[in-house]
Amino acid sequence: MEENNSRILEVAHAEFKKRNFKVAEDLYTKFISSCLLSRGCEADHLSAAYNNRGQIKYLRVDFHEAVEDFTSAVQADIRSETPFYNRGLIHYRLGFFDNAKSDFQQALKLNPDFEDAKVSLQQTLLDEQQKINRGY
Repeated sequence: MEENNSRILEVAHAEFKKRNFKVAEDLYTKFISSCLLSRGCEADHLSAAYNNRGQIKYLRVDFHEAVEDFTSAVQADIRSETPFYNRGLIHYRLGFFDNAKSDFQQALKLNPDFEDAKVSLQQTLLDEQQKINRGY
């Protein structure tokens, strides 16, 4: 079972890289479902599947579903900074600056050299201050 799951995940990643997002999403869903049934998957693999499926949903502008997947990715592997960063981007775009700040800070706590998270945190702080200055 584990070998079959590994193959599904490998093909899903390949399709994702080729930007065949519908096929990749279906394969990630199949992998995630199989992992949840068997409870035999490595945390980082499950997290990567949720994260990449979340990315596909983000590109489709399904923000709520993407946040759910990024949150599941975090729950699967709390040591992965990427889903925190990705969830923070959505929170930022939606104007939820406190949530965005928290996610970017957690990403940086896990990986202090994560440049995109540094830039995103700085922009969030600036935009939050501008929002306060405008009285919103």
